[in-house]
Amino acid sequence: MSNAAPIGIFDSGLGGLSVLRAVRALLPAERIVYVADSRYAPYGQRDDDFIADRTLAIGEWLVAQGAKALVVACNTATAQSIEFVRTRLPIPLVGVEPGVKPAAQQSKSRVAGVLATQVTLRSARFQALVERHADDLRVLCQPGHGLVEAVERCDIDSPELVALLRGYVEPMLDAGADTLVLGCTHYPFLDAAIRSIVGDRMTLVDTSVAIARQLERVLDQHGLRASAPTTEALPADVRFCSTSDGAHLRALAAALLNLEAPVDRVQIPSRRTRELESNAA
Repeated sequence: MSNAAPIGIFDSGLGGLSVLRAVRALLPAERIVYVADSRYAPYGQRDDDFIADRTLAIGEWLVAQGAKALVVACNTATAQSIEFVRTRLPIPLVGVEPGVKPAAQQSKSRVAGVLATQVTLRSARFQALVERHADDLRVLCQPGHGLVEAVERCDIDSPELVALLRGYVEPMLDAGADTLVLGCTHYPFLDAAIRSIVGDRMTLVDTSVAIARQLERVLDQHGLRASAPTTEALPADVRFCSTSDGAHLRALAAALLNLEAPVDRVQIPSRRTRELESNAA
């Protein structure tokens, strides 16, 4: 495997752009192929087998594209399938997980909220995370119903979205939470909307920078880090792919990352999507 090969970053949709942003800032010499499985998003409404099936299929597709490492930039996919997929791909994987550990380290009130998808919150991986790092912390878990869909349609600040967020975070404030874990990679794009509600009463925990640092360590461990330094990554260094038409991916990348780049529409079939299409026919 050449260290000039690209890194694959995969999310159910657009949330992984928050991870892409952190990776480009830390590792500007790296080429990246970003895949949004937007045709089947959000994963938070899918069953565990579907999530594992799609994660493996997209991982195998990225390997076929020459990826040297894979970042599963989706909390739901990481929680439900990364161990399964890791044993089946020939490249190193980096997953994401809600920032429970930094929340436990930072909270002074010893009450923290976690905003995540229902699938992430019910997963054994998340429960183990809480048991390992938050034994003296009261953790308030709130499914973020509707938030992924809002980001996917590029709605990050409408009055309707702020009202939805208010219903999620104000009960946490009333319960004494001083820290909020953004437990889905889509949610950092709602940072400003959340801060308009909580002000300085809550610290927001976004783990995208920690994910980029872990990727850096993994690349170094395997001798895969790109050797040609550049002063600044260019838009051409990123290839965007979507299983949908890619219009929202292109719009959000331009608006939030200042990346003007085309989006390739790709077909990545898998066992479960073949079944869906067969049943629809």
